[in-house]
Amino acid sequence: MAVSATSAPVPAPARFDFAKAEGNGIRDFLRTFAVAVRLGWQLEANWTDPLLFFIYSVAKPVSSALILVVMLEVIGGPSGRAFRPFVVVGSALWSFVVSGIAGLAFSILEDRERFRMLKYVYVSPSDFLTVLVGRGVARVGVGLAGAAITVAVGVVVLGVPFDLGSVNWPLFVTVFLLGLWSIVAVGLLMAGVVIQTRQESWSYPEAFAGALFLVAGAVFPLAVLPALVQVIGLLTPLSWWIAGIREALFPGGPGSIGGAGSVFAGAFGHAQPGPLEIVLALMATGAIATLGAVAVFRVSDRRAKQAGLYDRTTGS
Repeated sequence: MAVSATSAPVPAPARFDFAKAEGNGIRDFLRTFAVAVRLGWQLEANWTDPLLFFIYSVAKPVSSALILVVMLEVIGGPSGRAFRPFVVVGSALWSFVVSGIAGLAFSILEDRERFRMLKYVYVSPSDFLTVLVGRGVARVGVGLAGAAITVAVGVVVLGVPFDLGSVNWPLFVTVFLLGLWSIVAVGLLMAGVVIQTRQESWSYPEAFAGALFLVAGAVFPLAVLPALVQVIGLLTPLSWWIAGIREALFPGGPGSIGGAGSVFAGAFGHAQPGPLEIVLALMATGAIATLGAVAVFRVSDRRAKQAGLYDRTTGS
């Protein structure tokens, strides 16, 4: 049977639109980030009721600050009370630092070892790095609440002198945001490390934070350390972040960077850094830490894919 010449032509097959696979740019990024933060919060807080979780989250930083203050009172006597703001702010901020550093690394470990979902998260359409940072932000939020409550306990219970009118708010906001970025960068560095490691990986983030605790001036000035360790501290963005927060909350109070006989005083000719010096140093060291962390994470990610590490569990 002959085909009629007037028959409708067969339509050409539709071409695949590759732009659909590229997503919607910033909108997809924000949606992925928001979902990751919500997931991280649910994983953090779904094991108990809100009141118990709140007590659990703030008990450690508050108790650490109280222990340090009692030690200072016993050793220094009445003269040690002038250093209460120094100790309270440092211990409060360090609980925040530990939460930020451990957050991203624990996200890798939980999905790989506990939930066995890391490989599925990695091959999902969402950007893996965005998911990882979003998961870590939930722990950062918990650490921020603990730090704020620790400072409040220091003011109300321990009598730390605090005047809202004397706070340098522009310096506080600037330093806090720059420091938050640096904390996430260090957490990303640890995430890249634990991708490669096997046994006892759970202890690495807090062990690394403990090493930084020594050189960051959290509870004692850098001037009491050997010169080489002081130099390491000056190259660490967390040292400048803590010094900037102290200077913003308690202007003119004891500082952690300089001091008589310190490396900073010998190099720059004055005892303590000013607000502008703190901001510039934090920006410079934070940029270096961020670039280094991203480079380490990318190399670690590439090696993990080549070696099949995302498909394995280590039993750690």
